[in-house]
Parts: sequence; C-alpha cells; structure tokens
Amino acid sequence: MITVTFPDGASRQYDAGVSGADIAASISKSLSKKAVAMVVDGTLVDLADPIDHDAEVKIVTRTDDEALELIRHDAAHVMAEAVQELWPGTQVTIGPVIKDGFYYDFYRDTPFSTDDLAKIEAKMREIIKRNAPFTKTVKARNDVREMFRRMGEGFKVELVDAIPADQDVKLYHQGEWFDLCRGPHMTSTGHIGDAFKLMRVAGAYWRGDSDREQLTRIYGTAWADKKGLDAYLHMLEEAEKRDHRRLGREMNLFHFQEEAPGAVFWHEKGWRVFQSLINYVRRRNEAAGYHEVNTPELMDISLWQASGHAEKFADNMYMTQTPDERTYAIKPMNCPGHVQVFKNGLRSYRELPHKVAEFGKVHRYEASGALHGLMRVRAFTQDDAHVFCTEEQIAAECLKMNDLILSIYEDFGFEDVIIKFSDRPEVRVGEDAVWDKAEKALIDVLNSTGRPWSTNVGEGAFYGPKLEYTLRDAIGREWQCGTVQVDLNMPGRLGAFYIGADGEKHTPVMLHRAMVGSLERFFGILVEHFAGHLPMWLSPMPVMVATIVSEVDDYAVEVRRALEAAGIHAETDLRNEKINYKVREHSAAKVPVIAVVGAREAQEKTVNVRRLGSRESQTMPLDAFVAMIAGEIVPPDVKRTAAASLRALAAKDQRIDVVEVFEGFVVNDAVQGRSSDVFATREEAVETARRILAERGGGSVSISTLAGETDRFTVDGIAAAQ
Repeated sequence: MITVTFPDGASRQYDAGVSGADIAASISKSLSKKAVAMVVDGTLVDLADPIDHDAEVKIVTRTDDEALELIRHDAAHVMAEAVQELWPGTQVTIGPVIKDGFYYDFYRDTPFSTDDLAKIEAKMREIIKRNAPFTKTVKARNDVREMFRRMGEGFKVELVDAIPADQDVKLYHQGEWFDLCRGPHMTSTGHIGDAFKLMRVAGAYWRGDSDREQLTRIYGTAWADKKGLDAYLHMLEEAEKRDHRRLGREMNLFHFQEEAPGAVFWHEKGWRVFQSLINYVRRRNEAAGYHEVNTPELMDISLWQASGHAEKFADNMYMTQTPDERTYAIKPMNCPGHVQVFKNGLRSYRELPHKVAEFGKVHRYEASGALHGLMRVRAFTQDDAHVFCTEEQIAAECLKMNDLILSIYEDFGFEDVIIKFSDRPEVRVGEDAVWDKAEKALIDVLNSTGRPWSTNVGEGAFYGPKLEYTLRDAIGREWQCGTVQVDLNMPGRLGAFYIGADGEKHTPVMLHRAMVGSLERFFGILVEHFAGHLPMWLSPMPVMVATIVSEVDDYAVEVRRALEAAGIHAETDLRNEKINYKVREHSAAKVPVIAVVGAREAQEKTVNVRRLGSRESQTMPLDAFVAMIAGEIVPPDVKRTAAASLRALAAKDQRIDVVEVFEGFVVNDAVQGRSSDVFATREEAVETARRILAERGGGSVSISTLAGETDRFTVDGIAAAQ
C-alpha cells in the first residue's frame, strides 16, 4: 500500500501502481469526469500514469491553472495532425508550448501561407470533436527510428538519433495519428475546447541552422475559454495600436535604417524626450548621493580579459585592431570602467559606500532577427551605477536601491512591479562561499521589504546574483527593466581595494544597479504604456498654438512666447488650413494640449484649450493658461522637492517654546499668542508641543531651562523626530 496526500492535507491509502484516473474515480464521479492530468510531488504528469510510492498528489481539472499548458500542448499536436490530413507528405518536426500559445514547424515543398490558416483551423475543430483519447506508448529507440524512417519522417529520425541508445522513447497517440513526445497530455482531444486560433506563419530553419532545411512555422494560441481568448486578442489589438515603432513615425520621434542596424536615429522631438528621461534619472541619482562619471567607449582587450567579459561575453562584443596591433573592444558594459575610476587614487573605508553613475553608451551584438525597434537594439544607453562598499553595507545599500527603483516606477505610472531573485548560473566566476554571501544578502533585502518575490533559478549574472524588476504595463504585458546585482568577484579581479580601519588593504564589494535599464528600451515601453499620450512633463511638444484665421498670427506668436518665457516648449501652426484639420493632425501626433486662437481670443487675450483625448474645450485667460501648463509640466520629483521645501519653510515659521518655571514647565504658543497651564514634568510639556505642531503640519520646539540651557528640535507633520 502507498499513502497519497492531497493539497488540503487529507490522505488516503491505495495499492501501489494506482493511476490518477483511479484516484479521481475513488473521490467522486464528477471529479473523475473533470480530471485531465495530475501533479505528483510537484511534477505534472499524465492522469493514467501509475504511482508506486508515497506521494503528494493533486488531480488537475481543465479549469485549473496547470491545465492551460496542456491545452496548448494538445492543440499543437492536433494542429500537426490537421496539417498532415490536409497535405499528406508534409513532415512534422517539433511543436513546443510557448508564452501565450504554441507553434509547430513543418517541412513541405510549398511553404504554408496565411491563407491556409482558416482551413487548418476548421480541420482542427473536426479532430477535436472526435474526442480521441491521448495514449502513451513506450518503445525501443531503434524500433521507433525504423518506424519513422519507413514513414519518410526524416526530421523525426534525427530527433530519435539524438536520444541515448540505451533509452526508450515515448510516443503519444490521438486516434490513428501519433508523434514523438515527452508529454504529458490531457486525457483526450475533446478537452482542448474551441478557444483557440492560429495566428501567423513564419520561416524557420531546422534546429536554427541557416545551412539546413527551410521550414514553415505556424503559430497558434489557445485558452481555457472564449473569454480568455477574446481578452488575449484584444490585448494584441491594443498592442498593435500602441506599437512604439508606428507611434515613433506618427510622432516624428526616431527611425532606424539598414546602414546602422540596431542603432537609433533620434529626431528632434524624440531626443527631447530622451534628454528629459536622462535629466530625471540624473536628479534622482544626485539626490541619492551618486557621483556622475563618464568612461571611454573603446578600451584595450586586456581590461575585458581581466574582468572576465572577454571569456564569457566575447560573442556579443565588437572588436577592432589598430595599425599598432593592439586589440580594442567597444564596451558592452560600464562596470570595468567604473572600477578604474574607483582605483584612481587611494580610497579609505571612511569613503564607503562610494557611489558612481553613468549614462554609458554600450554596444552588444544581437542577431539581426532578434532586433525589434527600441526594445532590442545593438547600441543603447544604460542608467548604470555602481556602489563600492563593505560586506556589512550590502544589505542597507541594496535596500536603498530597491526603494529608489520602486519610487521611480511610481513616478512613471507603474505600480504593478514584479520582483525576481536570480541565483548562481552554471557558468560563473568566483567561489561558492562568495556566492553564498551575496545571495543571502539579497534574500535578506527582499524579505525585509515585505513584498512578494520569486526565484529565477540559475539566471544570475556570471559574476553575481541579482534582483530583477519587471513592470506590468497598461495592457498587462511584462517588461524586465531594473536590476540590482551583488558582485564580490570583479573588484578583486581588477585589483580594486580600499584601506580599512586596520590600515590594511581590503577588496570592496561592487553593487551593480540599473533602474530603468536601457533608456532606449524604457522610452519604447513608455510610448506603448501611454499609447503615445506621454505625461505632460515628458511630452516632446506640450503645447501647439493653432490659428483659426491668419489675422491672428501675431497673437499666436505672443501666446507661444508667453509659454516659452515660463519654460514651456511650444510651437505655432500658422498654416492656411481649417482648424479642424489642424486639430486632427496634432491629435494624431499626440500633442497633449492644443491652444486654439481666433479673432475673439486675440481681442480678449484668451485661448481655447483642447486636450488630447477629450471632446471638450475650455476658454481661459492667457496668463491663467500659462500658469496652468507651467504647473503641469513640472516633473514629479521636482514637485516633491518643492513641496518638501515649502513644508520646511512652514515648519520654521511654526515655533513653540517650552519654558521651565519654578512650579514645572509652561508651553508658550507664539502663533496663538497664549500659554498653557503649568505641567508637572518636562516630558508632558514637550509631548503637548509635539502634538500641536504635528496637527499644524510641523514646526520647531525650543526648550529653555532655569539654568539657561536651550534644546531645539523639529517636528514633521503627524510624526515627530528629535
């Protein structure tokens, strides 16, 4: 007998070899009908698989989260069967599940086209209705190889040849059709349902080798129900509307061309936004105590060999050799350069943590097929920073980085942030003991935040573990942006040290930090997140002044100059076009505010304000309009700083004196012009003063004693701090 334990903690005894189907049937008839697979000790397996040991078991129904991958896997097999029924002689290769769907690669003389998708979908629905059971058989490797050879399935023969000779091979049947597959699958094709759609066709090479056969890849998506499918298709429609490449053209922000693949040609408006991003990050860096530096883009290969990049990252680096036979590399990362800045001069432990930041332009080779607008480029700018510190300072500094990164995302409207911890990869530098320290420090930081996080096993950098920050945008897509990485290897490799309190040399810890990551990529994410309707402070063109009649051209220029005098970038549209045409054109270019002026506005010194996305308009005095826009274009960090300054000034004006008298202590409120009754103790008087100032938003408390001694402290709004 074996013991099977269920998710709710209950357990039952069964004969060894019991299947998931038997277990489901023993629980209830309804569960037996709904069951499609099971999870045994954390692994998803076929419902028909036998269990021969004590195990934790979950019966999976079609509506469970675990079933979605099975639905897609089964749909891929059904698609392959449909293709071979419709076009006999077509060879199937591989068909994995991918994010949000599946694909299958096929080989035939005439490649498939988009026109074939509807026909394949119809045949898939026919196969699904047959509700053929999925059954697994295990055969000897050589027998399977010979069977596929007779069938003319040459690609399957290659796949079988890659399996070790002493291993058996699994085949999955659905009626008469079968394929080589590791599984698992649901119990029958009928469980796939009708919430699927074939999306597109693409070219592919067998095993990704351009010297091998050209295949046709058919992509599909499948969901548990029609609601999920419709939501996904709607998201794709929204994504197409928000595509940063299309909006980049419409808004005249940037372009790419073949002479510089993977590098951006910034236009005036796009560059203005890009600089606004840099200036924002620069202010946040300065407020957090970082010192901005700049390091060379071209450095001798010896530096990259010492850092370990030449060994681990060479395929992604651009190299050049000069006439004097020196080999240089265009930097793919900023970290070795920052170590050189740290090393230039003797450093003391009193200087740590030492924080350096750079908007460093880096170059990394990416395959041409992987390039994708601003999202995947070969040349990009990182908001890179490195903190040199002691091991004791790791946790505190990583926590500060974490808080800063999350604050920045909030400023850009991203509140749904996913944090992932990536531990040591197989290929790495450094001793395991060093990795143990680094990983523990990051885990301690994560646990101290109280936020949920998950682990990416083996996905750390080759020099240290890291935290990854993933944003979820307005339509639910996820974008990995910021990182925090602990590096106890590179500083030592490059000879960095500081003089400790003991007068000896010590190797610093190096913390790698990027908040938005690639600024080019983050630019693209922002454009898509806001569908081009960027916040006013980021907009490349906050205001367009458009005329109704040419007689008011001078007033339009006056409006523009009034805006520019207030630090607001604006342009005028004085063309001899109808105002509705101008409004449509500038709305398409995502101009946030269009200030329309005609004869009446010119006479009354007003503007008619039309905002992007609104059908309403508002007429207001010119000075009020300028003041309104001036308030809206202030970046969020500047607003916070200004508000804090105002609070500090207000706090200075709010003062309460606590004065010792012979009977005790009196609270003198200068603002109200009155004194309290006598308090028996100093503590009671001080607490009263704190409460009064906290309610007013803050201020200062001055304490005088009979001995003439004076103590003073400030009180913030709500909370007090001595």
